[in-house]
Amino acid sequence: MSRIRIPPVLRDVVGGARELEASGSTVGTVLDDLFDSHPALRDRLSEAGKLSAFVNVYVNDEDVRYLDQLDTKLADGDEVSILPAVAGGAA
Repeated sequence: MSRIRIPPVLRDVVGGARELEASGSTVGTVLDDLFDSHPALRDRLSEAGKLSAFVNVYVNDEDVRYLDQLDTKLADGDEVSILPAVAGGAA
């Protein structure tokens, strides 16, 4: 199992959880397991069946864009962080 860190902006669709567990051998399969358990999370993070471009995913603080992306292998106990980009602010 991998631990998935849920940021505050997404906690409303996972019952307020700060962290969840999901199983799989890659980032993609862990996210699929997580999305199966929390379909509203899939709706917030994906478009046309693919992870949205504005979503950043880290494994043990390493950005998966610089690893093997969703094919990045996971070991039992790895920590996956999901960070949707935040934009806006005062002019």
